[in-house]
Amino acid sequence: MKLHLNDGLARIGEENAFAVMARAQTLSSEGRDIINLGIGQPDFSTPEHIVEAAIKALRDGQHGYTAATGIAELREGVAMDIDRRLGLEVSPGNVLIVPGGKVTMFLAILMFGAPGKEIMYPDPGFPIYRSMIEYTGAKPVPISIREENGFAFSAADVLGQLNQKTSLIIINSPANPCGGVTPKAEIDALVTGLDAWPGVAIMSDEIYGQMTYDGQEHVSLLSYPSIRDRLILLDGWSKTYAMTGWRLGYSVWPDALMESARKLAVNSWSCVNAPAQWAALAALTGPQDCVTEMVAEFDRRRQIIVNGLNALPNVSCITPLGAFYAFTNISQTGFGAKQLASELLEKAGVATIGGPDFGVLGEGYIRLSYANSVENIERALVRMKQFLEL
Repeated sequence: MKLHLNDGLARIGEENAFAVMARAQTLSSEGRDIINLGIGQPDFSTPEHIVEAAIKALRDGQHGYTAATGIAELREGVAMDIDRRLGLEVSPGNVLIVPGGKVTMFLAILMFGAPGKEIMYPDPGFPIYRSMIEYTGAKPVPISIREENGFAFSAADVLGQLNQKTSLIIINSPANPCGGVTPKAEIDALVTGLDAWPGVAIMSDEIYGQMTYDGQEHVSLLSYPSIRDRLILLDGWSKTYAMTGWRLGYSVWPDALMESARKLAVNSWSCVNAPAQWAALAALTGPQDCVTEMVAEFDRRRQIIVNGLNALPNVSCITPLGAFYAFTNISQTGFGAKQLASELLEKAGVATIGGPDFGVLGEGYIRLSYANSVENIERALVRMKQFLEL
């Protein structure tokens, strides 16, 4: 007898960076020297004071359930951190602690996605956006992210695609995979235009908000009072504090949506790991020099990788202004993007991600993460040069 699965499962996609990482690990286990510039994971260890806070929590008996929304101390810590960094007031009662940044996407898209609805998302963009939109049966509507625009979104492009079926807009700046930072003028224009669309919710993915370069300003959508009643903020600890494996994130919800978010939390993960929450609090309330030092090192690597990529035959790369990715134009090499990414891994021992894994507009590009050591970046560039000159 054939099992009948939810139709949405036939539409769901995945994040190919994990498949590339698995293949790279397999090749490494076979004795190959693989340089991984594919996965978006800082190569730094979690700062020691954060690790110690988790150990202390375990020793102090923090072994049980917590509130589904997170421990009160951490929710207050998130609100204080937003005030410290951005000068914005957030109620701890609107903060939801979640097991990783993806969870906020999952919740927001579940809330607003359904057959007959449309959800706008960046393309190229984080692949889970489109995957979850399609799962819900909503129509995915891409927001074009183009090199000639510095990989920032255009407010006019977004506003021009809105209609009565639009239920949610997903915004990401600083952006994965392109490293673009959308200027304040474009965000101002978007928010002003949204006044005519009061029934459209916004999810702002700001997970790379503390990683900007060349004097760029991160503009949080939380700073616009006119949309606060329909804005969902996504942020967390994974990138900023080198805590990817801790699986910790947070979101800020408007009053009208907070109870629904809490119920979804109760129905899915109950609560986030208790000791990890105390570690997250230590990250926010402890010394922040670790963040400053990591971002400075990413900046140094950014300059090395961009210069090196632009020296490769038939390759060009504009300078990313945020995050830790170089979205590299390989359209003149004669390779398709996914073909080149595959051959670089299998033949040159360099893991990258093909641009089409991030959307239709990703063809002609590969993504390289510079969240790896300068030594490894330089070795990878040598291997890429040798491969492309064959």
